Amino acid sequence: MPRSENKTVPTRQSVESFLATVQSPRKAEEARALDAVFRKVTGFAPVMWGSSMIGYGRYHYRYKSGREGEFLATGFSPRKAAHSIYIMPGYADFGDILSRLGKHKLGKSCLYVNKLPDIDLDVLSDLILAGLEDLGRLWPVEPT
Repeated sequence: MPRSENKTVPTRQSVESFLATVQSPRKAEEARALDAVFRKVTGFAPVMWGSSMIGYGRYHYRYKSGREGEFLATGFSPRKAAHSIYIMPGYADFGDILSRLGKHKLGKSCLYVNKLPDIDLDVLSDLILAGLEDLGRLWPVEPT
């Protein structure tokens, strides 16, 4: 089966230059704090994926259907409404951690946080690590 290309791919854009474009001063400060958390927990250098996602690590996947590609292992995007935090492949087994996190909303592989004071960053660190470990059981995670 032909390889289907992902729309979101790594770019050469500088993470620092992207963070400098975040409009709200509070959101920009929080994005820098998230960057520090992700760097510390993962040990990976950040890479821009698409125009607004900051990723740490990457993995190559291949589904039974034959579709394959590469994607960020974990990361975030400081969106206007909320920070989108990406924990791959999802949150199915993280109920205990999420119950301790604080105020958030969930998507399939995305956590939405309006502002960082609403959550416990130590618990977020636990969640990032658990997500990487879970992902690593499915596909090897590589550094960026």
